[in-house]
Amino acid sequence: MSRAILRTELCDILGIEYPIMLAGMGVWGMGTPPELVAAVSEAGGCGVLGGSALSPEEVRRRIQRVRQMTDKPFGVDLLLPASLASASTTRTGVREELAKNHPEHVKFMHGLLERFELTPAPVENDIVNSDAYAEAQIQVVLEEEVPIFAAGLGDPARIIPRARDQGMVVIGLAGTVRNAERNRDAGCDLVVCQGTEGGGHTGPVATLPLVAQAVEAIAPVPVVAAGGITGGRGIAAALTLGAIGVWMGTAFLVAEEGGLPDVVKDEIVEGKATDFRISQAWTGKTLRAKKNVISDAWAQSGLEPLPTPHQRVLMEDFLSAAQLAGRWDLYMNAAGQGAGMLAERRPAADIMADLVAGTVHALTETPQRVEFAP
Repeated sequence: MSRAILRTELCDILGIEYPIMLAGMGVWGMGTPPELVAAVSEAGGCGVLGGSALSPEEVRRRIQRVRQMTDKPFGVDLLLPASLASASTTRTGVREELAKNHPEHVKFMHGLLERFELTPAPVENDIVNSDAYAEAQIQVVLEEEVPIFAAGLGDPARIIPRARDQGMVVIGLAGTVRNAERNRDAGCDLVVCQGTEGGGHTGPVATLPLVAQAVEAIAPVPVVAAGGITGGRGIAAALTLGAIGVWMGTAFLVAEEGGLPDVVKDEIVEGKATDFRISQAWTGKTLRAKKNVISDAWAQSGLEPLPTPHQRVLMEDFLSAAQLAGRWDLYMNAAGQGAGMLAERRPAADIMADLVAGTVHALTETPQRVEFAP
């Protein structure tokens, strides 16, 4: 059976068959394990590893694992926050600052542990997203000569001169037109513009106005669209807006090769768009995830979430305890509003095939409901 043809400029830039990128997602590496990254690349898209909270050694191991499964192009997405609250550069140090300066927040988190009968299980690694940590991760990506790099948060300017020297494509992510312009000015080859509908860390502007405005604002630098896109009609809409491709996360979170537990995937499949809401309770930054009793508890607590990394370190200790107990109903299920269109867990290759076929159908065969004349 022949494969459908769907090509844009993105395919030529990245050396891929279809203009579909897997968003590099975090959740301690469960969102985009090497198996999913390789499967998307093998199916003609561009798989992207999410390196958030992973040690440099683990990032290297995962890169090498992807290469064992595919010889197709793939990328790595790292978080390079533009601003962090004044904080220790170790998790231990941040915990000490929390105990000293924010005892009410610590008390509240411990109260959640008691309420749900969870055994405390503080995260063992001492990683905090400091400049030194980010630089160590970047060095691994450069040494491994990964063909594509994406800065999921923050300013990618620090890597661009070194990336240029080895022909690496650099992608910035933006949630506003102004951030897209900053990525253009930094020298990014592409800018992913993610609307607020997307899962995980997300900005204030919806996908349609963001992409439409950014395409004009940062031309000739190409735009890749993201946020709430889970099917062929969404991809067709993004291409019509002027984007050269899409960056998709939620649609692939439910892939069989994904690392999330099946019960978490099923929550996404069974959820409605309105179930996935923005909160700062999980990390201190605006993050869209499935509404649950934990995000509700923070909203009702009267406590303002702390800036990152303090809120993130605090809540990662809670999430570690929930994970140990198998209480995935208490977990941070970061997904976008497009989850309301997903129907089942499937292999990544099947997801890719349907995305391509659905896009081609939307662009060429969908009946027109308006009349017009040239």
